[in-house]
Amino acid sequence: MLLESESQFPSILLVSPEYPPMPGGIGRYTHNLKKRLIEMGFKVQVVCDKRGNGEFSGISQHNPRNSEILLELVDMVKPDIVHVQYEPGLYGLKLDILKPEKTATNIDPFYKSCKVPIITTFHSAYPFRQWMSLPIPIYERPRDGYLSKRTKRLISNWTRLINYRSFHRLNKEKLAQSAAGIAFSGFMSRTLGQKGCHVFYHGAERLKSASGQSKSDLRKSFSIPGHRRIALALGYATATKGWDVIEKMDIPDPWTIVINASKNGYSKEECHIDTKKKNLINLHIDFLNEEQLSALFSCADAVILPYKVSSGSGIMFDALSYGLPFVATRLGFFVEFASRGLGITVRRNASAFSKALIHLERNYDKYAETVDDFKKEIAWPEVAKRHAELYRRVAKRDELQVVVYPLKVESKRAR
Repeated sequence: MLLESESQFPSILLVSPEYPPMPGGIGRYTHNLKKRLIEMGFKVQVVCDKRGNGEFSGISQHNPRNSEILLELVDMVKPDIVHVQYEPGLYGLKLDILKPEKTATNIDPFYKSCKVPIITTFHSAYPFRQWMSLPIPIYERPRDGYLSKRTKRLISNWTRLINYRSFHRLNKEKLAQSAAGIAFSGFMSRTLGQKGCHVFYHGAERLKSASGQSKSDLRKSFSIPGHRRIALALGYATATKGWDVIEKMDIPDPWTIVINASKNGYSKEECHIDTKKKNLINLHIDFLNEEQLSALFSCADAVILPYKVSSGSGIMFDALSYGLPFVATRLGFFVEFASRGLGITVRRNASAFSKALIHLERNYDKYAETVDDFKKEIAWPEVAKRHAELYRRVAKRDELQVVVYPLKVESKRAR
């Protein structure tokens, strides 16, 4: 039984294999959430990979002992709530090529055995067509012949096909075994199933240290043209980013697209873009620190997101926090936010994206005004406040109303 003071600020153990200074959006998200919760008065500790700066370490992407380590840690620390940042790939997702019922992650036993209430934030959930677009590394060798390459690709597609339901089973099991689930959009909540999740938007806000510099000076620091509209394309250099569309675009005046690709630490997959064309710049900086990222957003006018797959985009939320509208592929996640007037979604082809930039330029002030009004909904104090209320209700075993935008769906009792 929690005392009244403890129920106001239950102790939280955040679980995320990825955590700064490790690169990656999930670690960055976890760090910012922890920072805001501590400012509110919560006791928050993080367990992560040994390369991260959490209070505890030992878990990692491919560690088969993750569940054992977490159970021992929970028994030692005795938190009121365990909050897991759940991206299956970060917990050693193994897709079984013959028996999909054996598809599993190395955190599954933890969910089955943990006696402390778990809250799970889901970072990926895909409809079938997007799932089939996700790559499985097949490691083709230069000496592989046509038949060998073809066989490996068929195996990759087969593995995806027979494991689609298994991937969703893992998500649904985690949701059922959690006191509450959190998703970043109504689209993701619906994809996870009928019970749904609390929809808390991904927190994002402008870094104050960069706000004092002029856009002109910031552009000079990146050697970006000072007189043109700038659309940013940022993130891991993977095929799912869809930057091949940018390569084929006839980029319309007055726009210049600025790309910065960082190396994916979890996959050997690469995406090479030919930037030797008009109105396209590649910064070649690799991973951007917080100050560089903030400076780049501060000197831009929009983001361009021609993704093949997306169940959520931290880049989109970051851009919105800097007042930048988006142009994105017509995927369920992006459509949800475009319907609020925050950006434009189109079919994933070069011509459609070029026309979208022209439309955005003609109506830029309208989009910018809508984005400016929306920013308060993703400001970290607001996002942290929503988490705090959920923590308190779960800690007290209150009956929960699953909160989505604009309001609620159905109730679920905290365990």
